[in-house]
Order: sequence, then structure tokens, then C-alpha cells
Amino acid sequence: MRWKRTIQLLDVHCEGEIGRVAIGGVPKIPGNTIAEQLHWLNTDPKGEELRRFLVLEPRGAPIGSVNLLLPARHPDADAAFIILQPDQAHASSGSNSICVTTALLESGIVEMKEPETVVTLETAAGLVRATATCRDGRCEKVRLTMVPSFVHELDVEIDTPQWGRIKLDLCYGGIFYALVDVGQIGLTIEKAKAASLVQAGMVLKELINRTVPVVHPEIPAISGVAYVMFRDIDADGAIRTCTTMWPGRADRSPCGTGNSANLATLHACGKAKVGDVFKSRSIIGSEFEVGLQAETEVAGKPAIIPTITGRGFTFGLSQVALDPFDPMANGFAMTDVWGPLAGEI
Repeated sequence: MRWKRTIQLLDVHCEGEIGRVAIGGVPKIPGNTIAEQLHWLNTDPKGEELRRFLVLEPRGAPIGSVNLLLPARHPDADAAFIILQPDQAHASSGSNSICVTTALLESGIVEMKEPETVVTLETAAGLVRATATCRDGRCEKVRLTMVPSFVHELDVEIDTPQWGRIKLDLCYGGIFYALVDVGQIGLTIEKAKAASLVQAGMVLKELINRTVPVVHPEIPAISGVAYVMFRDIDADGAIRTCTTMWPGRADRSPCGTGNSANLATLHACGKAKVGDVFKSRSIIGSEFEVGLQAETEVAGKPAIIPTITGRGFTFGLSQVALDPFDPMANGFAMTDVWGPLAGEI
């Protein structure tokens, strides 16, 4: 077979959210830093071509992400990665950090040491420290020390044609989130409501990014609200979340960066202090532990250092390839399974 390109993927999921890890065949990505490489992937036609090749049909699927494993640039990092999704390349993700850590250790790319292995991951948002509990050759769980998270603005009010005036918090947890109490749109966070939640999230994301621009004060490559995360409180006190992802799906995990952003709001409102640990539950019922490790600052803003603990599981090893004569080399998406906005891809 005369394939034009081949990339090897280790298939992993974190609490139900798929995060495939490209462990072989990844081309050289231009840029002196991971942030510059992220920018290239999001602005250069060749970067878009690579992303579409991996995440869109017929080689990709609506669910999950593909993580590009890259050589670390920071001297303290063991590996670097960038997350590819249908809309763009993203800077950071808690569930994908757990998937990448699990892949590195269980594949032997990074030596596993029992009972605990520490892996430092470099992302465009900064260093993420992953402490993996290991036994009998596998990762039992991974505790992430995330990048500093902070509030951009609390209680932002926007007018919507569907739900009237709603309030939301704009916060950063590795990427920017709009955090919305789900009762404002008349829904609950459960599997049966996933399509309605996603449709609402897509409407709100477009409206927010059109009216409330956000840019990281120290990393200009990170800008705009990436996701709308709906939140609620379960009867046992756990935080229930649903992160909505373009063009039309829900995160299956509780969402690490989203919970980091939400923890920053709790801290800013006096509802969380250093040493507190919360349970966060996803739309499918899987769980993360969310901890507040320390207080810090980002560009003079109060910020926190969150921790996210969850589990990753490998479930396959695959190789994707591109036939040089394939007329669908650029990939495609359809509204029947990708959601109503898939026609824009």
C-alpha cells in the first residue's frame, strides 16, 4: 500500500471521554513553543489539514479528541501535547491529560514506577503535573495539578432570544469557559437531555464570543470562549456538569478544565478554600475529585491551583492512513450525527 501519511493512535478514554493519543507518525509541527505550535495548527492550512485528517470522517468520529504527542520544549517536561477537535486545536484539557498520562505509562514511552509515577506534561497553557497511582503495570488513577485558573468576570448578563436574560461566569481553567447554571434554560443535566443541552450551548457560545471577547493576559494564543459548561448540584452535594462542544456533542467526562474554571468561581465567591475537595459528576455519572491546592496570581489577578483526579483506560491500538488518491482527504461531517452546526465544517 502506498499511503501518503500514517499515524499510530493509542485509544484511551477518561471516565467515558475518548482521548486518542497519537504516539507515532506525528509530523514536525512548526514553532519554538507549544503555544506557537498551537497557533500554527489553528492558522496554517497545513495545520488545518492535519487536524481534519485525524478528527473528521471517514477516519475520525463525532466523539472524542486526538492528542498530538510532541517533544517537550520545557526542560522540566517529560512530554508535550496539543488537543485536536473538530473546531480547532485546543491548549489544555483535564480528561485528555489523564488519557495522555495513561498512554505514556502503559505503552512504556515513559517508565512506569510503582506505586507512583510523576509525569510532567507541557501544554500551550503551561505545565501540568500528573501523579499516577500504578499497580501491576497499569495506571489506577491520575491526579493532575492543573495550570493556574482564574475568574475573568462573574455574573455577566446577556440577553438571549430563547431564555431571556441569563447570568454566566467567564472563567479560565486552561481554556476559557462560560459557566451557566442549567436551570436558567429550563433543562436538567441528564443523558436524555444531551441534544437539547448541546443545542443551547452552541447558541450561547456564538452569542458570548460575538459580544464578550476574552484573551489570556499572558498567552495571546489562548482566546475566546472554547466551551459552555452547564452546572448544577446533585442531591448528595456533587457538582453536576455538562460541557458542550462544537459542533454538537456533550463531554462524557466531568471535564477537568471546566471544573478548574468553576473552582475559581467558588473560590472567588468564598465557597472554596485551600485544602477543600469536591466531587464532580458528568452527564453519564462518571466522577472526578476536584481539589483546591493553592492560591496564586496571573497577571495580577487572583488565581488558584486546582487538582483533578480521575481514571484513564486504554481500549485499542490503531493506525490511520491516507490514500494519496482518496477524494475525502480533507474529511467531512454531517448534521445527522455531528449536530446542526456540522454543515459549517
